[in-house]
Amino acid sequence: MSNSSRTTDFLLMEISDMRDLQLFYAMIFSLIYLLTVMGNLVIAAVTTLDKSLHTPMYFFLRNLSILDSCYISVTVPNSCMNSLLGTRSISKAGCGAQVFLVLFFGFVELLFLTIMAHDRFAAICRPLHYPVIMSPRLCVHSTLAALLSGLIYAALHTLNTFQLPLCHYHAVQQLFCDIPSLLRLSCSDTFSNQVSNLVSALVIGGGCFIYIIKSYIHIFSTVLRFPVGADRKKAFSTCVPHILVVSIFLISSFYIYLRPSSMSGAIKDMVLSVFYSVIPPFFNPIIYSLRNEQIKCAIVKLMTRMFYYRDVLRIQEAFPIQLHNTHAFGTKCK
Repeated sequence: MSNSSRTTDFLLMEISDMRDLQLFYAMIFSLIYLLTVMGNLVIAAVTTLDKSLHTPMYFFLRNLSILDSCYISVTVPNSCMNSLLGTRSISKAGCGAQVFLVLFFGFVELLFLTIMAHDRFAAICRPLHYPVIMSPRLCVHSTLAALLSGLIYAALHTLNTFQLPLCHYHAVQQLFCDIPSLLRLSCSDTFSNQVSNLVSALVIGGGCFIYIIKSYIHIFSTVLRFPVGADRKKAFSTCVPHILVVSIFLISSFYIYLRPSSMSGAIKDMVLSVFYSVIPPFFNPIIYSLRNEQIKCAIVKLMTRMFYYRDVLRIQEAFPIQLHNTHAFGTKCK
């Protein structure tokens, strides 16, 4: 306890010791960040503006897109700025904010992915009862419940971590502040914290994973009874990427948060942290837009509408006459 410290700053891990590689990685992650945010915001805008996409599936997809934009914004911009400026320092308040927000967004992301698996199960296995099972009221209530439970979960674990006394050595072996890295900096016994992390991860993460797998077992057994054709292909193309994203997210986060401290490795932790904090937000827009015909058609209609109104405004500026029926335009998407 004599070695404990009330430090107000932490030192984050550098991506590389070489300055050129730091700048290179900063550019790569900045590009990934911009593509992720733009892709998720496009999905959020399209599912909001297109009334044909006002269904439970796209309601949760819109929420997931907004969540992913926030989730990746917690870690990547700060890491890129540190690489560009050649600094590693982060304040205690900033470190606490990162821990809280990573836990909150990660927890809510897992719940959203679980709810979306339930939505697919209801749509494919219980199509006649789907409007009742996934009613608008249930969608709103489940979203609010996920957000509220995420706030409570993140607050409890963040406070439980930052009440521990920290040693003078306060270099976080990670690109951003997370609980496993901070527990290794504590001078006190962290057994109770590790048990708390283990129990909550197994109960919440394991429970959600089992429910998702169970849902997709029922989905696949139902899909296999479909006639070979477009319906079966569409169902598999929607479900398989969803399982892939969930698996990457859970396996990487479980390994980081549940393994013993003695098995920690800085480089391995850094790589795996990218898998659960960057990969899911980056791939969700790709999976749900490029592989979804309704989303692609909605994007085409939105872009057509934007270009149409732009041309109308240009014509009105060049020829100041009153144009009628400016809302009439066609599109091939149904």
